[in-house]
Amino acid sequence: MTPTLGFFVSIAFSLVAWGLVTVRYIWPRLRGLEQSDALRPILLVHAFRFLGLAFLIPGVVSPELPLSFARPAAYGDLAAATLALLSLLTLTRGGVVLAWAFNLWGSFDLLNAFYHAGSAGLVPGQLGATYFIPTFVVPMLLMTHIVAFRILLRRRHDASALERAGTA
Repeated sequence: MTPTLGFFVSIAFSLVAWGLVTVRYIWPRLRGLEQSDALRPILLVHAFRFLGLAFLIPGVVSPELPLSFARPAAYGDLAAATLALLSLLTLTRGGVVLAWAFNLWGSFDLLNAFYHAGSAGLVPGQLGATYFIPTFVVPMLLMTHIVAFRILLRRRHDASALERAGTA
């Protein structure tokens, strides 16, 4: 198996495994909670996205790691971590706006990193010690973004359904 194929197989398996964890354990625990209570654990997990700064540390990654991938991935993750923390601090009705901003930005950032990796011709070995980020952490983060979208959309949908039922 080539390193690139092994890299993509690792990501695929991780997506499946995190999908199963999400369906079996995460979503059942969060779906019945109030919006802010359900968002808190997701935001806490994403507060650790500062780990993406490791893409900029020589010795942790190969000197050949393309900066056209490393910089947007590192600073995009730092921005997502900052938005997650700000959302946690303001998780009231006004804080939901920040939670939306975090979730939109964080999702875009992860997908953008995959794009930059492909367009920069990233070779998995260039990731060095950060190899675990796209193969283990990113699939988990993607699943939690999906859950956050469900929470944010469901609560909005539930509230409008209740309002319609009250006026009928």
